[in-house]
Amino acid sequence: MNSNSNSPVNFHSRILIKGGTVIESNSEKNITKDICIANKKIIAIGNENNISVDFTPDFEINAKNKIVCAGLVECSAKLSESGEKYKMNIESELRAAVAGGVTSIVCTPDKNFSLDHTGAVKMLISKSVAFNKAHIYPLGALTEGLHGKKLTEMAKLSDEGCVGFTQANYPIADTQVLMRALQYASSFNYKVWLNPIDPWLGFDGVANSGSVSTRLGLSGTPNQSESISILTVLELIRDLDICIHFCRVSSERGVQIIRKAKEDGLKVSADVGIHHLHLTHFDIGDFNSNSKSIPPFRSERDREALTDGLLDGTIDCICSDHTPIDTELKNLPFDDAEPGLMGLELLLPLTLKWGIENKVSLQKTLSFITSKSSKIIGIKNTELEVGNRADILIFDEHQSWTVNSTNLVTKALNSPFYGYEIQGRVQQTIVGGLCVYRAED
Repeated sequence: MNSNSNSPVNFHSRILIKGGTVIESNSEKNITKDICIANKKIIAIGNENNISVDFTPDFEINAKNKIVCAGLVECSAKLSESGEKYKMNIESELRAAVAGGVTSIVCTPDKNFSLDHTGAVKMLISKSVAFNKAHIYPLGALTEGLHGKKLTEMAKLSDEGCVGFTQANYPIADTQVLMRALQYASSFNYKVWLNPIDPWLGFDGVANSGSVSTRLGLSGTPNQSESISILTVLELIRDLDICIHFCRVSSERGVQIIRKAKEDGLKVSADVGIHHLHLTHFDIGDFNSNSKSIPPFRSERDREALTDGLLDGTIDCICSDHTPIDTELKNLPFDDAEPGLMGLELLLPLTLKWGIENKVSLQKTLSFITSKSSKIIGIKNTELEVGNRADILIFDEHQSWTVNSTNLVTKALNSPFYGYEIQGRVQQTIVGGLCVYRAED
C-alpha cells in the first residue's frame, strides 16, 4: 500500500521506505537504500537485494529522489502563543514541529508557562503523549516563576522528566542565588542551560548596540551583556563538577570565551539560533518587529564568528528558538513589540541554506540539527541505525516554497522570512514508527 493519506498509520504497522538517499551519521556517503520499520523501530537498512525481499510491509513510502535522515532534534522551542490557551497552542505547535521534520523538542519555560512545579511538567508531557506528535523534553525552571529568587524543587522536576534547568530569557540578577542554583544542580548532576544575558546590561535593550540602533533611536544591548554573563558563569563553575549549556550565543566575543573554556577542559556546550546565522542588525530595517529577537541580531562580524564557531566545534548545534507570538503583539511599535521568532518549520530549509552558503556537506549540515542536538540533550537512539527508535524525516532538498500562512502549519506568522521563497521541503515525518505528517500533493 502506498502513502496517500495524512491519517496516521497504526503504531505497529510495518513500513518500508523505498529508494531514498539515506544520510547516516557514521558515513559521509549518501547512498540509495531502503529502510524497514516494525514495532516502532528501524529493523533493517540496505538495498532491495538484501532486505526488501524478506520484508512484507503494510505500508510503503516511495522516497525516490528524496533525502531520508534522522528526525530533527530541536533544543529550544516555546509551545504556547502569548495570550491564548495552552491546550490548543501546544497541539498546533506540535503539528508545526512535525511539518518541519522535527521529531524531538526541548520545551523551554517562560513567564506564562514557567515549568516550575511538577503539575506543569506532568501536563506538558501528558499532552504531548496524547497528541502523538513529536517527543517533548521539558526544561524546568531554575527559580520559582523564573523570578530569580527562590530555587525550584529540581529533584522532583527531574523525576517528572525535566532534562535540565534554565532561567530562559530571565537572568538571575543575584549572583549568590545563581551560585546556589549551580551548586545544587552540580550535587545531583543536572545540566543547566543558561541564556547569556547580563541582567543590567541586557534586559532593557531592544536591538544590538551600534550604528543601526543609534540611527533608529532604539535602546541597545551591547555584546558585553553576553560576554560578561558567560565569564561570570565560568568563574562560578570552576570548582564545580557541572555541565553548562549556553543557549543562543550571538557574539564574536561570546564564541571566543566559550572556545577558551573548552580548551581549559570546562564542561560547557553551546547552541546558536538559526536566524542568527543569516541575519544581522541591519535586518531590523525600518523597525521590523518580526526581526526583534532575544538576543538581538548583531553585526556581520558576529554572524561570521558564529559560523566559524560551528565549524570548529566551539558551538555544538543549531536551534530554531521557536517563539510563536500573536500578531497583535508584534504589530506594535518596535520598543513595545514582543521579542521572538517562529522557526520550527524553517529550521530545515534555513539550515540547508546555511550549509550550501558555507560549502558544508549535507551530512555535516544535518548533524547540527540531529545527532549533535541529541548529544546536548542527552537522548540516545535518535540516529538512523538499526535497533533505534524510528524517528525519520523524508524531504526534498530542491523543492522551493514560499513562507506564508498557506504553507505554514503554525498559528504564528512572526518571521522576518515571511513572504520569502526558500528551498527544502518536508515530505513525510515518522515519529516512533508512526507517520505523523505527510505533505499535500
